[in-house]
Amino acid sequence: MHLDYNEKVLKDLESRMIFLSGPRQVGKTTFAKSLMPNFKNSIYLNYDSLEDKKIIDKQSWRSDLDFIIFDEIHKKKNWKNYLKGIFDTKPKKLKILVTGSARLETFKKGGDSLTGRYFSIRKLPLSVVELNSIGKNNSMENLLERGGFPEPFYSDEKTHRERWRNQYIDTMVRQDVLDFEMISQIKQMEFLVALLRKRIGSPISYRSLSEDLSISAITVKKYIEILETLYILFRVTPYSKKIQRAIQREPKIYFFDWNLIEDEGARLENFFAVLALKHIYATNDFLGKRMELQYIRTKDGKELDFCFTEKEKILIAYEIKTSETDPAKNCIWFNHKFNIPIKQLVRYARLESFEKGISILPLEKEIESFYF
Repeated sequence: MHLDYNEKVLKDLESRMIFLSGPRQVGKTTFAKSLMPNFKNSIYLNYDSLEDKKIIDKQSWRSDLDFIIFDEIHKKKNWKNYLKGIFDTKPKKLKILVTGSARLETFKKGGDSLTGRYFSIRKLPLSVVELNSIGKNNSMENLLERGGFPEPFYSDEKTHRERWRNQYIDTMVRQDVLDFEMISQIKQMEFLVALLRKRIGSPISYRSLSEDLSISAITVKKYIEILETLYILFRVTPYSKKIQRAIQREPKIYFFDWNLIEDEGARLENFFAVLALKHIYATNDFLGKRMELQYIRTKDGKELDFCFTEKEKILIAYEIKTSETDPAKNCIWFNHKFNIPIKQLVRYARLESFEKGISILPLEKEIESFYF
């Protein structure tokens, strides 16, 4: 593993609260609880539990605690002010980790600013790097087939994995969305998710989706923002040195569970998008970088699937292929026109090559080089 996750989090806890966020059932609670043996007196409190809720509301935990885990506390009214008060008055020895199935750093329910009091850490589905680090020598193909969420990944029964996924879709749309905001037309949200699952890898049009769903483009955008806040999907924006132009252009949508995607090529692209985003999140969260995952597209439709950018500069661009080992025309064009470093990653390639300025290598080799 390129990153000692536990060691980094424990170090960060020395000076700040930790906001640990990520998709539902990705292993956040398991990871948070795994830190408890490092402390003499610790407690786990879940705001969804009636008994724990009373303890949280009254702050009636033991005074000798040195580690508290607050789970789903973003559901508490004025939760930011609550945490601010605890952090500002707590004993020096007390460490605090906050976790939940939402983007806690952007979750808007009012309250005072927590700036300077927390580090945000995002936990995403399993990666090849992560599995190798814990002695699980599972191939990329195994991860691609089973998905990166722990329960289906570790299950050897295909039927169990399929039942888990069906329940996961229902839970994430109905329960999580309704917990976040009252949506009167939950069926529209379900239809939107179904439409987006079939448009992986293509720039999406809010107007086109609004026509398909018979709702306004503003409502479509609002629904996608909610799904993004709840770690159900994420947007990848087009690269542009001018921020306003980038905002106006159409984003691409990917799901954190790549096995929601039926088309093989689209699933492969979604798979890489999640692992690339995990690499970027870990790099930003632990090293203080400001990298972004984007894609490149010209007005006449020439496109590269992904690029890593930092401070408006392209660090590397990627084109994802299933079996094509000859340099793609778009890769050659972008490399010649803009001198962009490009890697063509091929699922079934075994050997590396360098042709016409393009690095061609096995997809698995590249994702094994990621930070986490």
